Amino acid sequence: MTAAVAIARGDDDYPAALLDLPEPPAILWRIGSLDLLQGPVVAIVGTRQATLYGERVTREIAGALARAGASVVSGMARGIDGVAHVAALDAGGRTVAVLGTGVDIAYPPSHRALHRRIATSGLLLSELPPGAHSHGGSFPQRNRLIAALARLTIIVEAPIKSGALITARHALDLNRDVGVIPGPIDAPQSEGSNLLFRDGAHPITSAADALSLLGLTPAARTLIDPNDPDQRRVWQALRAGPADLDTLCHRAALPVQRCLAAVTALELNGSIECALTGEVRMR
Repeated sequence: MTAAVAIARGDDDYPAALLDLPEPPAILWRIGSLDLLQGPVVAIVGTRQATLYGERVTREIAGALARAGASVVSGMARGIDGVAHVAALDAGGRTVAVLGTGVDIAYPPSHRALHRRIATSGLLLSELPPGAHSHGGSFPQRNRLIAALARLTIIVEAPIKSGALITARHALDLNRDVGVIPGPIDAPQSEGSNLLFRDGAHPITSAADALSLLGLTPAARTLIDPNDPDQRRVWQALRAGPADLDTLCHRAALPVQRCLAAVTALELNGSIECALTGEVRMR
């Protein structure tokens, strides 16, 4: 793994966005290029106990933002954070992980492979020195960095005591935009995030909403793979209009697994989108 590099406050390459904090870190450590902080930066954070709905929505929105050129920032935790990082990387985009440990430590251990991917093609940041393990306040502390780096912070699912709400509060205090994915009013995972609407958070009901808040346009649609007959059948089936997965499988005359694989490939290349409702449609 590449060695960690120290950045001191006052250095030319110190991230300017962090200077908006009341107490910017005196020293940051990085693995990867700070160029990923140039251009639009969006934070996507949420609960470690994500629902299938939360994971699906995160993949859709993080992938769309990454394809449109935004850097996706998160905390590499289990649940929503990890899904956001993976979706950005799988879309061929950029992602930044702000850690509550030293940049050379993969935490949680189950994210070792993700840590390696980000170290290779993304950016790892921490105010803790290499080799440092997490302590009681390190994760809440790193949340303020996530909020400061991003022009927009999107909360996908956050229970009442979720650390993602700390990130949202920091973002609001810094006069950054905060967006929230609406969740069921009786779902514990969305209880805290839904309350943010009272504070003026923007409802994010589609990837288009998030792109609009950043002033971005969707990535240009990519042609389907001419050598993949399943992609062609799904594409032709969608010419009849948007459909849920069951309807799409019926129209395309494909078994669910093959249909889902084709849908995933077409979504990743920007040809189609999966709405929060589960509806699949052409872009």
